[in-house]
Amino acid sequence: MATLEQAVASSGPRTVLVAHSLGCGLVAHWAAHTRLRIRAAMLVAPPDPEGPAAELNIQGFVPVPDLPLAFPSLVVASSNDPYSSLEHARGAATRWGSRWHNIGACGHINSDSGLGEWGEGQALLRSLVDR
Repeated sequence: MATLEQAVASSGPRTVLVAHSLGCGLVAHWAAHTRLRIRAAMLVAPPDPEGPAAELNIQGFVPVPDLPLAFPSLVVASSNDPYSSLEHARGAATRWGSRWHNIGACGHINSDSGLGEWGEGQALLRSLVDR
């Protein structure tokens, strides 16, 4: 969290965060403690540390804060993520006050998903930032 705080302090209030997997939990924990402002955050494939991702023995991320984020955000999920479920992603989006988007069966939305430069993700990010 200290590294994220330092990076956002350096980049300023127009910062847009894009986080993947455990990075989504990091952003939620950071948002619950910071006084800094950012423009928005796109949170991709948030794992369920108390569900399918529990086998990874994740330390320091549980419990994930259930507070609304103080900035616009978008949770992007896959219907067949081995580390989460659509219900978990939708619930996280609701608790964080985020928009949410299901991109279909794309696994953990990573390089193994075969999405290449992921044009849909870039379009989702633009839609978030342009709001």
